[in-house]
Amino acid sequence: MPIKTAFPTDPADGELSWQDSALCAQTGPEFFFPEPGSSTREAKRLCGACDMRSVCLEYALTHDERFGVWGGLSEKERYELRRASR
Repeated sequence: MPIKTAFPTDPADGELSWQDSALCAQTGPEFFFPEPGSSTREAKRLCGACDMRSVCLEYALTHDERFGVWGGLSEKERYELRRASR
């Protein structure tokens, strides 16, 4: 039996439909995919106010997103979260 997640897993069902309601959809990608060494503070601030934060983070962890801020966590923070959960 497949594991039920907070978002649909079939692309035909709109796997990324949660992004339509996310605050990041109202801004440019430069906040969430900053140049190396740039601050992620603004992205994390937006994520902190977003209702889709937990779904976004779950998506990033499930799909092993390696770049950018997802669900309020940077690449390094998501890596540490995955490592700690093993």
